[in-house]
Amino acid sequence: MPAYLARTRHTGTMPITPGELRESLQQCLGGEWPTPGDLDPRVTDTTHLRGYRIEHLSYLAEPNDRVPALLLIPDGVDAAHPAPAIVALHQHNGEWNLGKSEPAGLAGNPMHHTGAALAREGYVVLCPDSLCFEDRASLHLPGHRDEQAQAMRYLTQGQSLAWKNILDTRRAVDLLASRPEVDATRLGAYGHSMGSTIAWLTGPFEPRLRAIVGNCCLPTYAAIEEHHLTHCFTTFVPGWQQHGDTPDIAGLIAPTPLHLNFGELDADSPLTGVLPGIDTIAKAFKAADAGDHFTSWVEPGAGHELTEAMWGHARDTFARYLAAGR
Repeated sequence: MPAYLARTRHTGTMPITPGELRESLQQCLGGEWPTPGDLDPRVTDTTHLRGYRIEHLSYLAEPNDRVPALLLIPDGVDAAHPAPAIVALHQHNGEWNLGKSEPAGLAGNPMHHTGAALAREGYVVLCPDSLCFEDRASLHLPGHRDEQAQAMRYLTQGQSLAWKNILDTRRAVDLLASRPEVDATRLGAYGHSMGSTIAWLTGPFEPRLRAIVGNCCLPTYAAIEEHHLTHCFTTFVPGWQQHGDTPDIAGLIAPTPLHLNFGELDADSPLTGVLPGIDTIAKAFKAADAGDHFTSWVEPGAGHELTEAMWGHARDTFARYLAAGR
């Protein structure tokens, strides 16, 4: 059951509300977000492909922290004909040389060229680099050491890498909302693996998102301990186990529509954690009078991948909540 309900059974106190639980999460992550500054967007190049163009750009997440990104804009979409937009968050996979270019369809596994696929369907798509990946990788440290160094740096500042990734995703939403080609009332987020984790971590703190889809990643802390798993640093929120587990975070997205895909054989998100996690999230959405806004799919025989059926659920979710009236 959700942490804010479970606690009453042990203490006999009044239930902790979702708002109070969200505040606890904010403090565990590292405190309040800084006041957003100027994005200072800079476009350095434009690539024209069949059905859409790609703007190579960057913008400020924080002062002196410029995020390289690729913005995919479908043909026929402009200020007079704005379109819904989606932030496409890339995976980890130990491939620090890859980031934004994979979902944008310029490199990596064609299975994960999801940003390009969404652009062909008429969405404006922003593919940013996460910290330590592709053009945000260190020039001095190899990928695994760079990520470790960044995670430890944020911890010593009283924050976490999860805090930073949420902040960066909120700035990606700022960038999309600022574009004249975008209908800022119809914004979504999609991610696979680490990208999924960042998407559902961001959800409780980004009310402008109208739909969130995560593919193949809901590792519970209980399952991580049970199965002796390792995961990327952004999965770990300091002190959160005093309040709940990862599904309790995803439950705070309610009532914003959320869809999560899983593979039955995905060793990174074992079903021993996923199935009770789905139940926890469903109860949180039901408590928010938004039970039909949470859906999930567990694909038989699938692993840590994006199958046609999984992608079909992702497309249908965005079509249902973002594309009406196009």
